[in-house]
Amino acid sequence: MQRDRSSVILHRGQAYHEYILASARDRKVRERFQHFVCGVMPPHGTILDFGAGTGIDAKWYAARGFKTFVHEPCEENLDYLITHCREEIANGAITITDLSSNIDVRMIAANFAVLNLIDDHRSLFQKFAGLAAPGGFVLISLLNPFFLGDARYAWWRKNLRPLVKTGKYAVEGKSGPIYRFASSAIIRAAAPEFHCVACVPSGLRAAASRYIFMLFRNH
Repeated sequence: MQRDRSSVILHRGQAYHEYILASARDRKVRERFQHFVCGVMPPHGTILDFGAGTGIDAKWYAARGFKTFVHEPCEENLDYLITHCREEIANGAITITDLSSNIDVRMIAANFAVLNLIDDHRSLFQKFAGLAAPGGFVLISLLNPFFLGDARYAWWRKNLRPLVKTGKYAVEGKSGPIYRFASSAIIRAAAPEFHCVACVPSGLRAAASRYIFMLFRNH
């Protein structure tokens, strides 16, 4: 069955949690992202899981000794996160934040296309600059707008020219617009506070990947 971000966001709370874990493909993508985090983070570092969903990643980070802050605006997801991560919240390994208080983290991690639901990345990276420690990182997972697996869809073919021209486009999903961004548009939005240090996969290999990971470093 075809699973994409537009269908996933229809599920919230426990339904989302079970839906996303049921996909072997999504589990593999999640594992690659998690190991990317571990490859960058120092032991016992601090992570902000931005758009934490039901706490799948946060629980994994906490189990590996990272002090983890979570931010999740969807109430249904947050309610289930509190249940799923009950032990880690109780022992202080995971802390819920609404970003209104000052935190200082080594990495901000946003997995599973969270930023594809946000149009204004310039303001977002300005916010990130106040949360990430000097020399800290932002790691994001994005839907790949050049993924050739989507070429069979009329919306992909229709928006390819606007993507090349402007660096982004939006497709109306069942729960609101879903934005697609060229990596160059994200790099521009992140500057000057952050510079891109990695974008994977890159080159021709990117055309075969549904997701791309971008790593930024705070100046």
